[in-house]
Amino acid sequence: MSITATYKVSGMSCGHCEGAISGEISELPGVSSVKAVASTGEVTVTSEAALDDEAVRTAVDEAGFELVGTV
Repeated sequence: MSITATYKVSGMSCGHCEGAISGEISELPGVSSVKAVASTGEVTVTSEAALDDEAVRTAVDEAGFELVGTV
């Protein structure tokens, strides 16, 4: 069973931003897919189990952006 969560991220403006965020979040354990959309500021993550929000926040920070919250 997989779980899908959508996060709101501020600062994304282009495909490079989407790739940076996707790359960091996809390294978290259990993540099977990440889809970042700069135009909406939303990042949809599918994983094997619920992700720790702090782990996601840290990954987004590493990419140089700010996690605003969940959608």
